[in-house]
Amino acid sequence: MLARLNSQLEKKMPLITPTSVVIGVLLAAFLENLAFLIPWIFAFMTFAGSLKANFSSMKKAIAHPLPLFIVLFVLHIMMPLWAWGVGHITFAGDTFTITGLILMMAIPTGISSLIWVSIYKGSIPLTLTIILIDTLLSPVIVPLTLTLLVGAQVDMDVFSMMKGLIMMIVIPSLLAMAVNHLTKDKVSTLLSARLAPFSKIGMAFVVMINSAVVSPFLKNLDLKLAGLILTVFFVAFTGYMFAFIIGRYLMGDDREAIIAITFNGGMRNISAGSVLAVSYFPPPVAVPVVIGMLFQQILAAIFGSIIDRFYRQNMIVKKQAM
Repeated sequence: MLARLNSQLEKKMPLITPTSVVIGVLLAAFLENLAFLIPWIFAFMTFAGSLKANFSSMKKAIAHPLPLFIVLFVLHIMMPLWAWGVGHITFAGDTFTITGLILMMAIPTGISSLIWVSIYKGSIPLTLTIILIDTLLSPVIVPLTLTLLVGAQVDMDVFSMMKGLIMMIVIPSLLAMAVNHLTKDKVSTLLSARLAPFSKIGMAFVVMINSAVVSPFLKNLDLKLAGLILTVFFVAFTGYMFAFIIGRYLMGDDREAIIAITFNGGMRNISAGSVLAVSYFPPPVAVPVVIGMLFQQILAAIFGSIIDRFYRQNMIVKKQAM
């Protein structure tokens, strides 16, 4: 039953997040009082999502680190700077909105990228390793990126942010990997299958509650909000595009690695970003991040289709050349 439920939820992933945002805005008066639950729900989600990770796959990736370096470059250098530049062009002087755009691109890669990489037959070991290493680095990288790009303009409790990332992401990930290692995959495989649907339901609740907190900024669609929606979509879309182009250029014909680079370079742990935004910044900072939730799974589906079509056409061209 749980396997069937998880399968149904996976198929509806592109719809779950936008629907949760709408529900969060409509039921804001009730849901915003549940904000204290978010870190605990998110820690559970991270634990459930990390049960397939292990230390041996990390060793292999370190031995051949180019794909890992590509993803970390796209995630934490290229895209935060790109978001900073686009933000200053489109929302000059609006410090909170610019900070939100940068935060949206500074957070670590999303655990749900594993789903899309597996659907399009990319490298699962590489994906797990990217998620693991990026997760462990996030308490340092995220506050450092924000401090360098917007530090003096926005009040930030950097140490509290680092503590939050450690509690919500790093510790649950390490616990999950320890379970995986100590039980030689047996218990972790069983737990992963049984917890997967609850993790997706938890994600929906996190999105609802965070959307409720920023609902005053989402209820009235004016020109600024419409422009922000388009800007967030553009920045998120280019994240996938840059990751694919760089991966294709540097990895050649390694399709599995390119698919892993594309999804991990494009996706973000957007729920973690919204938790950070709501917990450590003024509400307007959270608005771009919450809007980013609307497009996360939809863009993954779009780029999955683009990649599939690209490789099919390549195969046809190669056959004709023969």
